[in-house]
Amino acid sequence: MGRKNKVSKISQPVKSKTQRNLTPSQLELEELIDKLLRISTLPQQPTVQKSLENQKEISNITERVKKLEVDKDAKSSVDNRAIGATVGNFMKWASENGAQLNGCSIEEFEGYGLGVKANVDIAESSLVIAVPRKLMMSVENAKESILKDLIEKDKILGSMPNVTLAIFLLLEKFKGDSFWKPYIDILPKKYTTVLYFSIDELEELRGSPTLEIALKQIKSISRQYAYFYKLFATSDDPVSKIMRTRFSYTEYCWAVSTVMTRQNTIPFQENYYALIPLWDMCNHTNGTISTAYNPVLDRSECLAVKNFKAGEQLFIFYGSRSNADLFVHNGFVFENNDYDCYWIRLGISKSDPLQQKRNHLLSKLSISSTCDFSIRKGAKPIDGQLLAFLRVFNMNEEQLDHWINSDKSADLGYIDCALDTALEAKSWRFLHARLKLLLSTYKTTLEEDEKFISEAQATPNRLMAIKMRTTEKRIIRETLEYVEQYIQH
Repeated sequence: MGRKNKVSKISQPVKSKTQRNLTPSQLELEELIDKLLRISTLPQQPTVQKSLENQKEISNITERVKKLEVDKDAKSSVDNRAIGATVGNFMKWASENGAQLNGCSIEEFEGYGLGVKANVDIAESSLVIAVPRKLMMSVENAKESILKDLIEKDKILGSMPNVTLAIFLLLEKFKGDSFWKPYIDILPKKYTTVLYFSIDELEELRGSPTLEIALKQIKSISRQYAYFYKLFATSDDPVSKIMRTRFSYTEYCWAVSTVMTRQNTIPFQENYYALIPLWDMCNHTNGTISTAYNPVLDRSECLAVKNFKAGEQLFIFYGSRSNADLFVHNGFVFENNDYDCYWIRLGISKSDPLQQKRNHLLSKLSISSTCDFSIRKGAKPIDGQLLAFLRVFNMNEEQLDHWINSDKSADLGYIDCALDTALEAKSWRFLHARLKLLLSTYKTTLEEDEKFISEAQATPNRLMAIKMRTTEKRIIRETLEYVEQYIQH
C-alpha cells in the first residue's frame, strides 16, 4: 500500500482546534500529527542511512501517538481469534452464507497461527474451498456504503483501492453489528508486517536492499494515517463522525496489514480488490495458482494444489513472489521459495565519457540507464537483461559503435552471444566484484546468521529480519559460484 504521495483536500467544513474544544492531551496529539505529516511528506532520502534517521523521527512520534490513543484502541479489541467460539461463529456464518470447506477445518499450527487442516485425504485438483461473492469484503461494498461520498471526493480513496478497503474494514469493525463481524473477529489482532517492527529490528536489515523497501512502506503508511486523522478530525461527514473517536495509528496499521496480507482481485464487471473470508485462512507453499473465480456460480473456488493426507496442513500458492515482497507485505519469509530473487541496482554514470552511446544501445534493448535487476535463485540466476547491461557497461567505444549499428543487438541478452573474449571476461569479473562488495555490506556473515537462527534467542521480528537477509546472502553466494565458472573458462 501507499504508492501515491499526493495529499488531497475535501470540500468539508474545517473546524479549528479552538472550535473543537480539545483537551490538553488532544492538543498534544494534534501537534504530533502535524509534525508526523511534515516529516513523512519529506522527499525520499538520498541514502539508506538518511532514511533510517528519518524513520527514527517517525517512530519516536508514532510511539507517543500510540500512548495518547490507547483508549481508542481498547474500544476496538476483539477476543482471541483461535478460541473455539470465535472459530465456531466464523464457520457458522460462512456456511450459512453459502461458503464451503470440504474435508477440512480451521486449526492452529505452530509457527503459522491459524491455518486449514485436512481431515481426510484430499486429492490434487479437488475443490476444497468455495466462497460466494456476497461474503467477500470489497471496494464495491465500500462504494455502496456511507463511504461512497468520501470516495468520490477524496483523491486518495478515489485512486487507491487498497486504502479504500482498509478504511472500509475499520468502519465495519467499529460498527459492531457488521455483517462481517464473525470474519473480523477471526482476523489476527496484530501482524508481523514491517509496520510492527521497531527501529532495532529494522536495523537487522542493514546491507539488505529490502530495508529501503520497508522504510518506504512505513513512511507511506505513517503519512496516510496523519492525513486521514486530520481529515476525520476536521470534517462533519457521516464517516468522520464515526472515525474521529475510534481511528488511531494502531488501528490503521492493523487495517492496512489485513489488506496487504489478504487482498485479492475479483473479476466482477472489472477487477476490484476484495478480502475473501475462509480462503485467506490458507498459508503459503510452492506450487501453482489453484484459485479462480467462477462467474457462473459467482464465487471464488480453490482447488488442492497437491495431494494432502489427513491431518496435514493444507497450503495454497500465493504466486511467484520474492521473499522481499512476502516479508514487507505479508510478514513472513519462505526460506524454500522457488521464486526468490535478489535485486541489484546498476547504472551508467553521468561522468562516463561514453554515457550517451551506452544509453543509446541500452535504449535499443529496452533497458533503462539505471535499473534494478533481479538475480534469481536456482541454476540460472542471471537473466538476459542483466547480462546485456553488463556487456554494454564494459564495452569500449569501438564495440559500442558496432552493436549500435548492428541489427542483432538483441543477441547481447543471450549467454552464447559471440563476443570479444576480453569483453566477456571483463563483464563477468565486474559482476563478481559487485557481488562481493554487496556481500560485504552486511554486518554479519551467512554462517553467523545461521548460527543465530538456530539458537533462536531474539524477538520473532528480529529473527524474521535475520532470515530475510540470509535468503539474500545465499542467492549472492550461489550467484558468485555461477559467475566464477565463467571467469575460469
